[in-house]
Amino acid sequence: MTVVDDRPETVAPAPRRRPNRLLALLRNSWRQLTSMRTALILLFLLAIAAIPGSVLPQRGISPEKVNQYFTDHPDWAPRLDRIGAFEVFGSVWFSAIYLLLFTSLIGCITPRLRDHFRALRSRPPVAPKQLARLPQHAVLPAPAGGAAAVAEVLRKRRWRVEVRGDEVSAEKGYLKETGNLLFHTSLIAVLIGVALGSWYGWSGNRLLVAGADNAFCNTRQQYAEAKLGPRVDSADLPRFCLRLDDFQARFLPSGQPESFKARVTVDGPDEPTRSADFSVNSPLRLADASVHLLGHGYAPVIRYTDRFGNSQVSDEPFLATGDRGLTGEGVAQFPDANVDPATGRRAPDQQVAFSGIYLPTAPQQGPFVRSEYPTERNPVLNLVAYRGNLGLDAGIPGSVYQLDQRQVRNGKVKEIGSKLLRKGETWTLDDGSSVQFLGTERYVTLSIRHDPGSLPLLLSCGTLLVGLMGSLFGRRRRVFFRVASTDPGNGSPTGGSSLMEAGGLPRTDYPGFADEFAQLVTAVGGADRAAERAGTDADSSDRAGVREGTE
Repeated sequence: MTVVDDRPETVAPAPRRRPNRLLALLRNSWRQLTSMRTALILLFLLAIAAIPGSVLPQRGISPEKVNQYFTDHPDWAPRLDRIGAFEVFGSVWFSAIYLLLFTSLIGCITPRLRDHFRALRSRPPVAPKQLARLPQHAVLPAPAGGAAAVAEVLRKRRWRVEVRGDEVSAEKGYLKETGNLLFHTSLIAVLIGVALGSWYGWSGNRLLVAGADNAFCNTRQQYAEAKLGPRVDSADLPRFCLRLDDFQARFLPSGQPESFKARVTVDGPDEPTRSADFSVNSPLRLADASVHLLGHGYAPVIRYTDRFGNSQVSDEPFLATGDRGLTGEGVAQFPDANVDPATGRRAPDQQVAFSGIYLPTAPQQGPFVRSEYPTERNPVLNLVAYRGNLGLDAGIPGSVYQLDQRQVRNGKVKEIGSKLLRKGETWTLDDGSSVQFLGTERYVTLSIRHDPGSLPLLLSCGTLLVGLMGSLFGRRRRVFFRVASTDPGNGSPTGGSSLMEAGGLPRTDYPGFADEFAQLVTAVGGADRAAERAGTDADSSDRAGVREGTE
């Protein structure tokens, strides 16, 4: 006997596809990165990361202060240098936070822009069936024009209105989301402006002494400190020259500065020859650069005559020490002094230098170490003379504003005396040479810079503030009106006239929405009364015209 198995064949289920774990991990990571919470955390981390750049000296701004920090903190400075604490804004970790924030903002804003654009083009939603359940609710007599009259009142108050038969839906307050998106988009524009200034900008500082012989031309070699962006080469610098013609400074009786004004002559292939004035808060605008006035001081003019009768003049600036009296410290070096005219040779230990303090207004009695007022009322130059090998031929970099103390400590340079000189006085040294204080020249500290991201930054910051105001003061809300007829004789106080039901809800926190809703309901109800008054006035005018015609 043959047994036939008529049971249906069972079909094996299709194997379930394994989810791609790498794809899921990337998707979840992107969602976390582009969330608003992550953006706020990155913004907070960026603010914290900028603190060391404000507290510690930075190489791009003041390399001499960085060197001084290494001298003052020999243990901590190398450790901080290894993590980029002296170049915070160019370090890897700061750039990583910067780029992550940039990416997070773009990923967060893009879908919100799409949704907001759709919301702006969409119509207000249909009124809910139960208006009484909304936070604000009212019942009032319907105006004579019905839903059309209600829509007209709402449009005059700048609501977006949609009429659907006897129902009116209105929405207002899109400015909040628009301002929010404008604010975050401006943040991205700010980051782009900073990047443009960092890549394609350049800056440099220079001390410029007044006089035709001290002109400055815009080349990298003539800057005391220069910083070029990664996309800028020395050949890209604009070609122009500056000469300081005059500098005027006014001070209050207390010594506080009142105004500064510098006059320069500008010329060069990229700039027309002209004379220009500028001050601290009003920089000199050139075609591809701006010149800012940072500081000022005095450059004593010293003439040294060696024992062979050869004269040299120095007008090196004496840097201001930072006190209110504009006391200056500096050095005048004469490496070519005491050259025998017969042989044309000079002993290496016969170089001369003068380290000194300049007091624009010296006190009547010593010690003469600090000026009492920043203008020249009683100018005094306190000099200390040195002779020996100044170390200028050794090829070791050093400052032109102070004497190399290593040569002094090694005994290669010796002090030979000190003297207090007033303008016009001469000091004769032990070997028959002399030094004369001729007077002073004014000098200014200039910062010359070009930042292509400054204009985008200005516009972005202005737009950011506008967006922030809209985000703070804009409030999204909706109102709905439904006109419904009542049957006569049902005990209605209106005697069978049409009633209108109104409801409203705020989409955001808005404490004043109840008052606004009440005013809106009053305005809608007053539209019918205004129409009645207009009709009554028209009837009265017609009747008055009839009486006048009869008479």
